[in-house]
Amino acid sequence: MTYPDKFKRIFDSTKPHEEELPTPWNTTLDAFEKLLVLKAIRIDKVTSGVENWISIKLGKQFIIPPTFDLPKCYKDSTSLTPLIFLLSPGSDPVTDFTKFAR
Repeated sequence: MTYPDKFKRIFDSTKPHEEELPTPWNTTLDAFEKLLVLKAIRIDKVTSGVENWISIKLGKQFIIPPTFDLPKCYKDSTSLTPLIFLLSPGSDPVTDFTKFAR
């Protein structure tokens, strides 16, 4: 078996960021170096690999986004520090904002 054949399993995987590297790299590389290998093989899964790395090194609480608390944010705002909503696909703060305004 050649080296490309050993890495093909990772390349073809639906979760390459969770696959073990072939011997000897799985035992000789640290977690960050394994991310660099993942980047070389499957750049589309680097974000998932980084999330796993952060979860292992710092804890899962650092990859879970906090829930948005509009009343708390409103208390922190002033006429000089307004609330600014940055929208992303799938987010719609209008309902929460309208309910809070009432």
